[in-house]
Amino acid sequence: MKYIDLLFQNSDFIIINKSADLNFHSEDEAGVVVLAKKLLSLERLYSVHRLDKMTSGLLILAKTKEAAQIFTKLFETREIQKYYIAISTRKPKKKQGWIKGDMVSARRGNYKFSKTSKNPAITQFISKSIRPNERFFLIKPHTGKTHQIRVALKSIGSPIAGDIRYANTDEAKKETRGYLHAFALKFIFKDESYSFTCKPKEGERFLSLTCKDILQEYIEPWKHF
Repeated sequence: MKYIDLLFQNSDFIIINKSADLNFHSEDEAGVVVLAKKLLSLERLYSVHRLDKMTSGLLILAKTKEAAQIFTKLFETREIQKYYIAISTRKPKKKQGWIKGDMVSARRGNYKFSKTSKNPAITQFISKSIRPNERFFLIKPHTGKTHQIRVALKSIGSPIAGDIRYANTDEAKKETRGYLHAFALKFIFKDESYSFTCKPKEGERFLSLTCKDILQEYIEPWKHF
């Protein structure tokens, strides 16, 4: 079931939780912004960042043009901390650390890492074993490239479970969702500090007791990076 949940609002912005498999932009069906406007009976909302269709979790939408400009600047200067969680069915080449490299276009709208590092995508991560053949990742992207986390985890041998683009297609199609979730946001807006966390609501792997226990350890993810 596709949905958006309102988690917070003030006069400048709202924070919503987007379901997996919901398009950010309206295509054959209403996208995130359209649904949020209907939910709140608002005429205007401004997008300041986005999530891939398969990715669930936290999104900021600005209520005013001024707020949108402030958030755009905060994202450009990397002053908004974003944290994601993911699950893979493959063991990574390393358990934690950094993944850095330039991203270039590949076939069918995909991306891949190149051997250069002129304008690199930078991703930091921690991982833990959940169950046999199941790995939990807590991820902090330091840049905001398209498909960055998905390509980064594939590059260390751990494509995200259910990711039809970057994991084994036959295996991915057996999953109920792509296991990537925007888990937390932390930022200062107009001299006030904000932090938000949102646990996944869907996906058997995310909802397993072991995964929930691990997630509780990282309920304040900014303390771990």
